[in-house]
Amino acid sequence: MVTATKEMVVYCFDTLIAHYNGEQGPHPAFDDGHHPLFVTWKKVVNGGEPRLRGCIGSLAAQNLINGFRNYALTSALRDHRFPPIQAKELPSLECTVSILTDYETANDYLDWEVGTHGIIIEFSDPDYNTRRNATYLPEVAADEGWTKIEAIDSLIRKAGYNGPISESLRKSIKLTKYQSTLYTMKFSEYISYVKETRGEPPSILGAKLHK
Repeated sequence: MVTATKEMVVYCFDTLIAHYNGEQGPHPAFDDGHHPLFVTWKKVVNGGEPRLRGCIGSLAAQNLINGFRNYALTSALRDHRFPPIQAKELPSLECTVSILTDYETANDYLDWEVGTHGIIIEFSDPDYNTRRNATYLPEVAADEGWTKIEAIDSLIRKAGYNGPISESLRKSIKLTKYQSTLYTMKFSEYISYVKETRGEPPSILGAKLHK
């Protein structure tokens, strides 16, 4: 099974810096493959816990190299929940790459484990008669300290449903659970990696990046 690696996160940082420089980034130092994946950016503010800054990916299998390149930029620059990440924010960033595995159809909306499974919900909006769906990666519910029902209700809202959440609505959900491997790297660790493997730190428009 393919697992998330340090080199995949390095490639995401490389891709974002190359975007700021208007150039092509270094070639990735990992083998290609075909898997569902996500890229998550978080930012440390005033020494506190990292806060979400962007997270986008695909629940369908993607070419790993193209997928990480595309979603590194999409999650950093085009997550509609946040303004685009600016180059000056780089020293405060950390990046997590996730490769999704082991998709299973759940028996009901409670048939999953917090901290183990990511969840995809699909349901019919009773107000508009439209299908809605949304997902949380495996670490989200645990990081937020949610119960299963709290996670489900939050995900219903994330899917765009604004009406009352009833037990019958929850029971109507089709839930798919999955697992993931992930790797997280802080910007300072990325700088150290690049110095060690390439002999000099990365730069933006000629200015060396240090933390």
